[in-house]
Parts: sequence; C-alpha cells; structure tokens
Amino acid sequence: MADNDAAFIGAIPQNYDRYLGPMLFQGHAEDIAARVAVRPGVQVLEVACGTGIVTRRLLDRLRGQGSLVATDLNEAMLAHGRREIAPDPSLQWRQADATKLPFADGAFDAVVCQFGLMFFPDKAAGIREAFRVLRSGGQYLFNVWDAIEHNPITRITHETVAEFFPTDPPQFYRVPFSLHEPEPLVRMLGEAGFEAIEWRRLDKTGTGPSAAEAATGLIDGNPIVDAIMQRRPDALPEIKNALAVNIAAELGDRPVRCPLRAVVFSARRP
Repeated sequence: MADNDAAFIGAIPQNYDRYLGPMLFQGHAEDIAARVAVRPGVQVLEVACGTGIVTRRLLDRLRGQGSLVATDLNEAMLAHGRREIAPDPSLQWRQADATKLPFADGAFDAVVCQFGLMFFPDKAAGIREAFRVLRSGGQYLFNVWDAIEHNPITRITHETVAEFFPTDPPQFYRVPFSLHEPEPLVRMLGEAGFEAIEWRRLDKTGTGPSAAEAATGLIDGNPIVDAIMQRRPDALPEIKNALAVNIAAELGDRPVRCPLRAVVFSARRP
C-alpha cells in the first residue's frame, strides 16, 4: 500500500505543533535560529517552515533588525502557523515549493530549513534553489535527523507500529531519517556552487509531559495516522496504548526524556 508521507493535513498540523513541537523540535529550532548572522536590513527566507516552530525563533532573533519570509508547500501547516503566531510587519507567510521557489535570484541573505530537506522529492533541486535565491556571501543553514537508531523515541514508534502490520507496515518514520549520511549532502552542496561547507552532529534532549501524550503526538501528529487508518482503523487506540507503554519502559514517564540527534549544515554562496 502506498502512503502519502507528506500529507500533513486535517488535524495533523495542530497535533504536530502541540505535541511534537516542544518535545522533538524546540531544542534544534533554537540552535538553528541562533546560527543566523543578524545585521540591520538582513532578509531571511525559511523553507519548509511547517507550523512555524523555527519561525518563532527567527522572529525573536531578527527583532528590529530584518525581515523574514516563511514558506511551506503545505497550506494546512502554514494556516496553523498564521493562526498561532501574531501578525508582525517583519514576517510574511507564503505558500511555496522549496524546489521551485517563486523569488528572484539573489533575493535573500540567508536561507534556513529545519528538518524539511528529507521530504523534498528532489533534494538537489532544493539545494540549487537555495543557492539561486541567496546573495553573494549568503548563508544556507539546514538540519536533518541523524539515523533513527540515534533517535530512540522515533525508533520505538516505528517498531511498535510495525508490530501491528507484519505484512505491510507504514514506512513514514523511514522518511525523516533518510539523509543521515553527510557525504551525499556535502556533494550536492558543492555541485550547487556552495563554499565553506561545514557540518556537525548535534545532540539535544527533548522532554514530554507523559508517555501517553508523546504517543498521541507521534501517531496523530504526522501522516502515519492516515496510513494506520487505511489499514486497520480499529487498531488505532491499541497502537497508541502500546506505544505509550514502550516509550515509558525505555525513556521514562512524567516526564519522558528523549535523546535527539541531528546533523547541522552550513554553507555560503561565493
């Protein structure tokens, strides 16, 4: 059965932002926003902004210094971000395909992307587009997840769900961890024309109020819920319960503490 692993629609954006944002994404969002070089008049583009988890941090970082355009292909995720983040004259929301950006050459001083590149159907095109819209000396910052083995809460989720579908398990959790090898990305960056390419692995620890809430977010906060509903909708409560038990057994409960490892890249346009 084919799954649409990019379909962040329906109630998914709300659950993603509420449950997964604080637990999985907040620490790395703070890190990547802090890496943006800020000066008066700086213009920043965020691609694959989702519900605005990094957008919030970028706004705080740029306050009074520059402007931000936050883009995502998924209108449902953008709509949630617009509702949750107060209007700001320095922020513009825009639906856009990161592999075919609707901006002029050399329009921005920095391009930022948190955990989005893995979902691009053409990764090299996304990197080339970031290069195109950057000015000379412009900064490209993005991160990707390290291997799923180094991110136990998502490994537990993938393994738990698979136990309920021995012949056709949903594969969503393979997608976010598919770019953990740095070398292919370094090569694509170089082929696009980037220089000063650097990368490092970065460990954070996420926390969640409870294993039950973590399980809700990890199932209802991304397209795996639709894959489950297509296969065995009656099993959804049982899957969440089993996941909560497995998370608590390995990562604790009230709170859950989950190690999170990403690979952070930076590069410059000459």
